[in-house]
Amino acid sequence: MKSVDVLYFNLQVFTRHRWRTGMLAFCVALGVASVVLLTSLGESARRYVQREFALLGNDLLIVLPGKKQTSGGGVPIYGTSPRDLTLADAEHISRLAAVKSVAPIIAGNGAVSYKSRNRDVIVIGSTSGFLQARNLSLAMGSGLPDDAAEIARAVAIIGSKLQDELFLGQNPLGKMLTVDDYRYQVIGVLAERGESLGLDMRDMLILPVRSAEALFNSPALFRILIELHAVSDRQAVIEQIYQIVKQRHQNEEDITIITQQTVMQAFNHILVTLTAIIGLLAAISLVVAGILIMNLSLISVQQRRPEIGLLKALGASHKLIQKIFVWESLMLVIVASLIGLLCAQLIIFAANQWLPILQFVAPIWSHAVALSVAILTALVFSWLPAKQAAIVSPVEVLRG
Repeated sequence: MKSVDVLYFNLQVFTRHRWRTGMLAFCVALGVASVVLLTSLGESARRYVQREFALLGNDLLIVLPGKKQTSGGGVPIYGTSPRDLTLADAEHISRLAAVKSVAPIIAGNGAVSYKSRNRDVIVIGSTSGFLQARNLSLAMGSGLPDDAAEIARAVAIIGSKLQDELFLGQNPLGKMLTVDDYRYQVIGVLAERGESLGLDMRDMLILPVRSAEALFNSPALFRILIELHAVSDRQAVIEQIYQIVKQRHQNEEDITIITQQTVMQAFNHILVTLTAIIGLLAAISLVVAGILIMNLSLISVQQRRPEIGLLKALGASHKLIQKIFVWESLMLVIVASLIGLLCAQLIIFAANQWLPILQFVAPIWSHAVALSVAILTALVFSWLPAKQAAIVSPVEVLRG
């Protein structure tokens, strides 16, 4: 029997057993699609984080109050510090020749209201360099005043969502809103941006840093963003910043400086590991499908004993019988896998239309891994039924 004959023979089997073929194909297709979709989710999240950091530029340092005491681990967000970072610290850092701009940040929550409408939002206090450091732009109005670090001016910039909900889409420029017991004049509206590294820029209020200092009654900075000129020795600049703060904080090195590359590498490592884990969990569904293939194939062997006995009586060898059953599983799995890959691509396309900000993408390696695991599963779990079929005695079968 030639290979073409084996293919034709198995096609007839699929036609006769439509329900069994359909169920097995559905299980395999579902498993393959799951592997691709879940790895796509992890890979898309990783690329999204990379794009967000790329929007900040390549020459940004982040100074956090507190010194991370432990070794290893991820990127610190907070530390333990006996002293707060202050505007004076930021002003001294800005004097370095390699520093292009400094954006000190005070952050907190505030109840913002206009007439009878009110919202609880994140309030950021900073300087004019904040918009540039975060690569933000204005849809209308002007940015923070240049003297934001010296004078507590009663002005504010709002996000586009806050504009819609407080001012009902009307032009808010020049209008006064209230934050707790303070009143601020709206001088600008942020352009539509969406979430950026966990912060929804549409639902945010930005004040001059001195105004935020008075609002929260605290001079402590949440962090300092430092934008550098193109420098060849970034580490030397970091050491200079450490030295400046150390001199100002009574010889205590109580800050932590991180770079975009450090944060990006930490996120990348986490997301790559997460993608591998969820891909592995999805691949388990293919193993379950393989067990189903083996069980149904064993049943098929029992049902097709007369057919197998007749083939052996006509001269079919053990090897040919095994080949028929193994090829049957391979044909089914390959076709079902291709259907699963196609369905995964259609779902990804639909998700990109519905949620374009994340830009779902399935890496090529996920397709290769899903297809390889499916084929390997078919080979492994079809071997035992094929062996059982090959040892059927034609004499006993033909005797009935």
